[in-house]
Amino acid sequence: MRINAPASVFAEAAIFHQVNPDNAGEKTMKFLVLYSTIEGQTRKIAEAIASHIESTGHFVELTDANQVGSADPGTGDGAILCAPVHTAHYPAPFVNYVQNWRSVLNDIPTAFVSISLSIASTDEAEKAEARNYPATLSEQTGWKPKAVLNCAGALKYSEYDFFKRWMLKRIAAAEGGPIDARKDYELTNWTDVKRFVDDFLNELNGDKG
Repeated sequence: MRINAPASVFAEAAIFHQVNPDNAGEKTMKFLVLYSTIEGQTRKIAEAIASHIESTGHFVELTDANQVGSADPGTGDGAILCAPVHTAHYPAPFVNYVQNWRSVLNDIPTAFVSISLSIASTDEAEKAEARNYPATLSEQTGWKPKAVLNCAGALKYSEYDFFKRWMLKRIAAAEGGPIDARKDYELTNWTDVKRFVDDFLNELNGDKG
């Protein structure tokens, strides 16, 4: 499947375009990359992940958990799911998807990218809370992903209304984050995301070798 993501996504995350020549000759696999997004950063991360997997020679189905009739994860060799944390919860459509497909997800190799602002905090208690969200999701749904990455999202002050901008600025100040509301801040560490995806793919290739 060809991913028709905006060029700007990959311009900002150009590291994802680096094709690994060591993958030559490996078995071609099919992956589901499923996401739920609220402000758009999780979609951007999922699109970059899908593009990188394609660059290694594998097939990808990229889909939004908010869409009716989201993809069956059991039709591929593995899946990477991405979801943001807002007000201490993942989006309901994402949680419903995981609950509905739990048995299938647990039967195939899966990875989870959990996106939050708290993981970028200078406050260790905030970071610890962010790291616990995936475990809470697992307890709630019964899904046990093979690997988990806690990933920072973005502060998009320009897109917020007055109250939300004021609230997030206060939170950012308390956590040592950026507070100049005239700018937007992308806090995602693309190197960590790429490494996470590569490690997941390499482990699968080892299992199937």
